[in-house]
Amino acid sequence: MLSWLFSDPLSVGAAAPDFTLPDQDGNLVTLSALRGRNVVLVFYPADDTTICRRQLCEFRDQWELAQQKNTLVFGVNPQSAESHAKFRERCSFLFPLLTDRGQKMGELYHTRGLAAKRTVYLIGPDGVIRYARRGKPEPAEVLAAAV
Repeated sequence: MLSWLFSDPLSVGAAAPDFTLPDQDGNLVTLSALRGRNVVLVFYPADDTTICRRQLCEFRDQWELAQQKNTLVFGVNPQSAESHAKFRERCSFLFPLLTDRGQKMGELYHTRGLAAKRTVYLIGPDGVIRYARRGKPEPAEVLAAAV
């Protein structure tokens, strides 16, 4: 019953579950449509809180490195598109924030909780998880797993 509380991230080497979620502007993002690119998913608990802001700003500040590594970055949590749009604009994020209403994607990626569990994944161009870690890893560490 409380298995979600103690779950580990998905394993490196596992196939990443496909998903389709709307971003802050209502555009749908589907993982399988992004094949051929590295994809970073940053699951974070809440828009505009200190640690979440810092974490996403670190990815914003490493945008050039992400681009060099053929990598798309997405923030993910269950808050509304309106909340995401304001947060994204206020912090000048160059990447979309996805709305995971009901944490259905969070369940697939083992991040579902009372608040989304802070977890970062890097999915390779082939759809295989190449990096998975709870917490707030440095973007350079995450991007080092890009192929």
